[in-house]
Amino acid sequence: MAVDADRSGLGPALAALTAPGAEFELTDADVRGETMRVYRRGPATLRELCAATADFGDRVFSVYRDERLDYAEHLRLVAGLAAWLRDEHGLRAGDRVAIAMRNYPEWSPVFWAAQVSGLVVVPLNAWWTGAQLAWALRDSGARLLVADGERVRALEGASVPPVVRVRGEGPAPAGVREWADVVVALDPAAGLPDVAVHPDDDATILYTSGTTGRPKGAVGSHRNHCTNALNVLLQARAAAWSAHGGPPPPATTQAGTLLAYPMFHIAGLNGLYGAVLTGAKLATLYRWDPEQARELVRRERLTAAAGVPTVMRDVAELAIAHPADMASLTRIGMGGAPVPPALVTRIATELGGAVAAANGYGLTETTSAVCANTGPDFAAHPDSVGRPAPGADLRVADPESGEPLPDGEVGELWFRGPNIVRGYWNDPEATAAAFVDGWFRTGDLGFRRDGWVHVVDRLKDVVVRGGENVYCAEVEGVLHGHPDVAEAAVVGVPHPTLGEEVAAVVRAAPGATADTEALRAHVAGLLPAFAVPSRVVWRGGPLPRNATGKVLKRDLRQELADAPPPPPP
Repeated sequence: MAVDADRSGLGPALAALTAPGAEFELTDADVRGETMRVYRRGPATLRELCAATADFGDRVFSVYRDERLDYAEHLRLVAGLAAWLRDEHGLRAGDRVAIAMRNYPEWSPVFWAAQVSGLVVVPLNAWWTGAQLAWALRDSGARLLVADGERVRALEGASVPPVVRVRGEGPAPAGVREWADVVVALDPAAGLPDVAVHPDDDATILYTSGTTGRPKGAVGSHRNHCTNALNVLLQARAAAWSAHGGPPPPATTQAGTLLAYPMFHIAGLNGLYGAVLTGAKLATLYRWDPEQARELVRRERLTAAAGVPTVMRDVAELAIAHPADMASLTRIGMGGAPVPPALVTRIATELGGAVAAANGYGLTETTSAVCANTGPDFAAHPDSVGRPAPGADLRVADPESGEPLPDGEVGELWFRGPNIVRGYWNDPEATAAAFVDGWFRTGDLGFRRDGWVHVVDRLKDVVVRGGENVYCAEVEGVLHGHPDVAEAAVVGVPHPTLGEEVAAVVRAAPGATADTEALRAHVAGLLPAFAVPSRVVWRGGPLPRNATGKVLKRDLRQELADAPPPPPP
């Protein structure tokens, strides 16, 4: 059951790698009562994935500042914590453990200790307020919280489960236990718990970003996460095969990733278990700092960087300006927000083919990228999010009727497959609305042409100007192509006769001039007149974004509503 891939780019490699008997062979399996295409080989549960790291021994696992942890030490810590969760807190399969912290080294062992025990991890957004964190703890029914000092302070006075504090300052609040005290008391000889974990057991509750409403807890299974990990590895293998014209020679050095995504986000988890799957090194920062990132890549000889496009733009600039320091880098992975095609072109041309850009499309509910676009494919199709994953089915549907639409026509993107979550925690109404007859309705508009998927906008974010649909992402892509633009976002604002008009909020590139008419003329040269922003607002600072890099358009709409009206033309 091989992939039906085209004969260009990565197509032949993908077909070879998924052919019968190959490393990524597909087979039919029953998944929650539905027949789906799944990988025949590879880990089926996160427990299996973690247990297999025993083979990596003294390879470096994590790097944070001057702290290093090898795989053997990490696995011992995971086993000791798993025994502690069982013996001290009485946690059993299905119980929830919440994590709320920055990308500290402690994040990983807590996550894996829960997974090998059959527990469910609830990663909480570290940018949330105390009230939001407290709400998610109540909603998920978490029985334990492991949090850093900042999050513990934010939750002071709230009703919370037992708390373990990581990297706190000063005396711990009453009833809060210190991480160091927990670790020193762990059994160093503990093995992984004797717990049966099924591929379709719940593994995580990941709360959506909430850019369009109250966060919903997407319930991900072990199969969801393992499918995602194998999807990503397949793309990397295919890119290597394509570059070498067949199976590449074995690697002689350890791969390593600079992970700029927060681990509470699905893309961050993807980076975490992607490293564990391959025995790679994982490097993190306290907060994004380009110079610290450059030093990490140089010192650790990191081979990949992963983050939102605004951060990965910095990585590309560093690689162009400091080729010796960034010489080990071979891959820049982006997602979480639209990727400007101009950035892809710069990586392909100015880095001389030494670094491949990678993009994808996915949501929390699709367990990260359900479509992928890598290396030569991305350079050839920079405006596409790629092709669906091997086990995923795509329907471009009429948003009203749900009927499939023909190739090239814009509709709502629906997906089904082994990487789609089962629904939302404690929210049957939202589950029924989003999951229909085995399909997940993404709420995104797009189209498919010749197998390539294009995302044009959020279904609810289309600007309807005088009866014409204006796809904000399309206008943003054109704006990002102008050299004077560092960031741009497009929203609809009320208009008395047209219903809505197109407004652009723009941050100028360093040293650039805020020339509204030149920018409008640039858009008019590439898009229909009705898509040209009627209103352009130049912003002095970065656009407001959530922790995963998505522009908070509701904040921009409010800013525009509060701003003085523009002068008459």
